[in-house]
This record gives sequence, structure tokens and C-alpha cells, in this order.
Amino acid sequence: MELPVVVGVDGSEPSLRATDWAADEAALRGLPLRVVYASMWERYEGAALAADLGVSAEEVRAEDIVGSAAHRARLRHPELKVLTHITPDEAEHALVDESANTSVLVVGTRGRGGIAETLLGSVGMAVAGRADCPVILVRGDHRDEPWAVHGRVVVGVGEGAEERVVVGFAAVESRLREVPLEAVRAWRRPAHEPVDHPLLVGRPGRAHEERAAAELEAALAELPAELTVHRCTAEGPARRVLAAASRDADLLVVGTRRRADRYVPHLGRVAHAVLHHSACPVAVVPHR
Repeated sequence: MELPVVVGVDGSEPSLRATDWAADEAALRGLPLRVVYASMWERYEGAALAADLGVSAEEVRAEDIVGSAAHRARLRHPELKVLTHITPDEAEHALVDESANTSVLVVGTRGRGGIAETLLGSVGMAVAGRADCPVILVRGDHRDEPWAVHGRVVVGVGEGAEERVVVGFAAVESRLREVPLEAVRAWRRPAHEPVDHPLLVGRPGRAHEERAAAELEAALAELPAELTVHRCTAEGPARRVLAAASRDADLLVVGTRRRADRYVPHLGRVAHAVLHHSACPVAVVPHR
């Protein structure tokens, strides 16, 4: 069974940019694209949506929204199979339900309060915290500028064997784009640890850096040999290390542990911070 790439749309400029990304993703993967509009989206995004379109939320027609997005996707990839779906539901619930039968879910985001580095809207945050599939959040603004192409995918590698799920998704994205994968593992020396600790003779923090490098190698152990992988260990809070790495990346991939109750949103501190401050689109990959 072919699970489609799904994009949530609301007629705004950010959602059109998300449609572009989703169309590219579907074309790369050889999958259909499913365009979804939840007619109660304005409960979350009404004011911003009205500002984007220059009309009141009540004037936005569902058929026009999904039709315009589908037409845009077909113009971008004429061979792409595009499906549309309108549901009388809240956006968060509709997209989380879609995620159960979706390969990748794409959502556009817009900044809040004039803070340029803050990307995430309420729907994107909620969906990233509950979806069953990887969620890609695509930055959108009024300028309609193309994405800068840096030629690399970055993945943040945390602790535990489940990180291989996150790394595996990043490896697929890298392979599809034919670009190298940069795997980043942040590490920190405990503030209370003295620099003359027996394990730290020669260079403060060396033992911690070596442990981080070993954990990084373990997470990358199952990647195909033909994939070009660059390894990076960096001292500092993971959220800052990954935000810095995103400045010259095409996509940043992070993981989040999903709780048993999918109706309770959960994003780890690192994923939460990165979603707000990344300079490129972010993929959030859930794992149990």
C-alpha cells in the first residue's frame, strides 16, 4: 500500500510554500500527494489567514483552497498524482488523524509577534507533538523567496537505540536529494565537574567528547556504506548546536519520544526549541 505525502493547507502563503515542499517530497519518493484542508482551521489561524489573503476568514472557500494548492503542485510536477480532501474538523485533529496512514506530513509555519526567528504556529506545534509519522515544518513568510540550497541534510543524534529511526529517516532524505548527511551529537561537561578530574587529564571534557563520539557511531552503524556521512560532535546545549547547524542545511531532522497516549502532545525540549529557532525546514521524527 502506497502511503501518500500529506500537506495541510489553509490558503495562506506559508501553506503554499508547504505545498511546494510536499510536492517535491512526493515526487522524490514516487508517492501520491494528498492535499488536506480542515474547515475549522480558522479557529487557530483566523487572524493571520485573513491578513495573508486580505479577506475575512469566512470568505475563504474550501474548494478554492484545495483546488489552488493541487493546481500549484501539478504545475510543479506534472506527473504527480494529487488527491484532495476537505474535512469539517479542527486542523490539529484532522492532520493527526491523517498521520496514521501517511509516509510524511508537511505543514507550513508562520512567525509570531514580529520575531523573525520564531517560526511555529499553534497547528504546527500541536501536530508535531502528536503525529504518528514524520512531520516536516516549512517556514513561510510574505516574500515568497526560494529556499537556499546548501547541499546537505543535518540530523541531530540523541541517546538510545531508538535514535536509529531518526537517523534512518534523515538518511533517506539525504539519499533522495543526493547530498551528504551530517550527523551532529552535542555534548556537555557537567558544570560541577572539576577540570582536574582523573578522567579529564590532558584536556577538560575529553572523556565526555569521546563518549559522545562513540554514541554517534553506534547510531550510524546501520547506514548504507555508499551514503556520504559527515560526523560532528560539538560541546554545548543541543538546541543551540542544532540551530547553528541549520543555518547552512536544506533540512534539519530531529527525533521526539512519543508517549503511549497520542492525544497528549509531547515534544522534547530540544525538538521544541529547534522548531522555534531553526533557519531551515525541520523534520520531527517520532519514536517510542
